[in-house]
Amino acid sequence: MDQQDHSRKSRQKFGARLSKSVAVVAVAALALTGCGGSSSADSADGKTVLRFSWWGSDSRAQATNKIIEAFEAENPDIDVQGEYSDWSGYWDKLATQVASNDAPDIIQMDDKYLREYADRGALLDLTGVDVSKFEEVSIQNGTTDDGLVGLTTGINSFTLTANPKVLEEAGLEVPDDKTWTWDDYRKITETVSEKLDGKYGAEAPNEPAGLQTWLRQGGKHLTGSDGALGFTAEDLTGYFQHHHDLLADGSYPKASVLAENQNAGPDRSMTGTGTAAFGMWWSNQLGGLSAAVGSDLVPLRLPSSTGKAEDNGLWYKSSMMMSGYGRTKHPDEVKKFIDFMVNSQEAGKLNQMDRGLPANLDVRKNVVADLDSVETASAEFVSSLEPELQGTEPIPPMGFSAVQDILYRYEMEVFFDRQSVADAAQNAFKEIETAVAQ
Repeated sequence: MDQQDHSRKSRQKFGARLSKSVAVVAVAALALTGCGGSSSADSADGKTVLRFSWWGSDSRAQATNKIIEAFEAENPDIDVQGEYSDWSGYWDKLATQVASNDAPDIIQMDDKYLREYADRGALLDLTGVDVSKFEEVSIQNGTTDDGLVGLTTGINSFTLTANPKVLEEAGLEVPDDKTWTWDDYRKITETVSEKLDGKYGAEAPNEPAGLQTWLRQGGKHLTGSDGALGFTAEDLTGYFQHHHDLLADGSYPKASVLAENQNAGPDRSMTGTGTAAFGMWWSNQLGGLSAAVGSDLVPLRLPSSTGKAEDNGLWYKSSMMMSGYGRTKHPDEVKKFIDFMVNSQEAGKLNQMDRGLPANLDVRKNVVADLDSVETASAEFVSSLEPELQGTEPIPPMGFSAVQDILYRYEMEVFFDRQSVADAAQNAFKEIETAVAQ
């Protein structure tokens, strides 16, 4: 996830998702515009103009603008114009741009949306960009039937981020994440909430990665490689019950507080403000969260029912990808910029871990050698997981972008006791099933 920043936290609502109606308009626009391309206009001085859109924090914007400057210095005949926003508005804007044949030439992409756009012919096949220094998983994560449509900037993993200071205030130590169980987690988080005034054991789950990890621990997937759902309503009932129990125990704050924090970015989250001992985040967000709270946070494996590290359900995810607009007028220049973003040492130095542990292994080696203590901990954590991993998640099908919002809505129904756990799970399952079937 991406995150999320996505690298922001995925907890931000997916009210900004590619809706069915916008998707239909996008298909019509692509069909009607014939051989037309992106509306990027070349500049008066003869330079090729590329538009590049991304989501993220101000710090990511600053680093990205420096990357653009470095690229332009090497390619004085190309002018890259940046467009960035936060996660919540990014996808609605992109859907509208694609529908009106006005999409940016270079698009920062998330795997939740990869098929949404690739299956509609809206993404450029990036075959030809050098991936010789990439691990196979990084290549597979961006490959669909339409070709290599997303170049992984970096990999990350889902984590349970711990605040050692909050745990110490409660008289607890950071748990051994290679042996702990969900029962251990429940007891620890309940203790924190009981002992500390105004602080809590944990904040609400990060979706859909929370559910994905839960299902993987049981040998299932949210969706399979064929795009069909890989779980049942009963599986979702067990998951919702788990979080309902954490709320009932006091591990989570009351429902109204959870609702208020659902739209918070990393800096304003309970983890970022130091009011929760644990939060579910992506590994590349550790540095930003630590900076926000003012102390070093620690990435942990999620607990499992068995207490065995190999059963934690984690996987390597592309934290984000670089994609090209399928109708760009400048495919070669787009590929040149994406190659610079993922393969150059200069871009790697500027990105550091913000876009994940670099996918290019040579870049990764140099970046890791130059990291501060928090980012080093994140990189070492991601690397340490490799012997335990049980394979990647299948590329999400079209419609998957709706899943997060569905999960959050029905989790709130459970937290506010507006629906029973079983009813909420059944209703959420039906909506997810409908979303991915479209």
